[in-house]
Amino acid sequence: MTGDSTVVQMRSITKRFPGVLANDSADLDVRSGEVHALLGENGAGKSTLMNILAGLYRPDSGEIIVKGEPCEFNSPREAIARGIGMVHQHFKLVNVQTVAENIIIGTEKPRFLLNMPRIESKIAALAGQYHLPVHPGSYIWQLSVGEQQRVEILKMLYRGADVLILDEPTAVLTPQEAEWLFETIRRLTDQGKSVIFITHKLNEVMAVANRITVLRGGRVVGTTTPQQTNTKDLANMMVGREVLFRIEKEKVEPGDVVLEARDLTSLNDR
Repeated sequence: MTGDSTVVQMRSITKRFPGVLANDSADLDVRSGEVHALLGENGAGKSTLMNILAGLYRPDSGEIIVKGEPCEFNSPREAIARGIGMVHQHFKLVNVQTVAENIIIGTEKPRFLLNMPRIESKIAALAGQYHLPVHPGSYIWQLSVGEQQRVEILKMLYRGADVLILDEPTAVLTPQEAEWLFETIRRLTDQGKSVIFITHKLNEVMAVANRITVLRGGRVVGTTTPQQTNTKDLANMMVGREVLFRIEKEKVEPGDVVLEARDLTSLNDR
């Protein structure tokens, strides 16, 4: 479900690191209920721009507007308070703690003892609502990578995220887990959440995105939709030149055997 209202506006965002101009007057609009793909090569400035939106970095210049109000984020806590949460490519979970304990870290301030049954019930309800099956009492070390990613998503939803930033979310997933993630993203947007999907994988963008913004060298070079473009045009936008998807190679006839091994035995995989 794609809404017409804009929930996030980033205007002329510039961010410099020593010797690097990571973002150069970058603009981005995100609408309610949409999957907005942020596409670009490694080093294009995608993650930096989203780390600014999530409160991890401060821009050198530019403006962030959330639901019509200008905002300045000094920390991820301030960003999530305005409904913006980020799931990083490398998860930030404590292996020896449970799902519920990881989700509530830094959020609950009890006067005496935490009411864990109430907390676990709330987490289970969220997991059911968005079809993110994971048991609140399981320990992180017991979970697969795909299940750990669900915990990170639930963590943001528990904190009240309306805009969910996913940084290269399929990089660590199996194809089956990636398809499950795409179904989760559709459920989130069907219920009014906005998802910003950071990636460099063209086929995924075409399959899941409502709109696509392409970055190159820290600059936004265009915003389009899957209906208005194709993987070839997107690749050209990413690199700034014509991209050849097929390479013609001369047929090579195999020569004589140069290495042969027989009857090898291995005691382990080291």
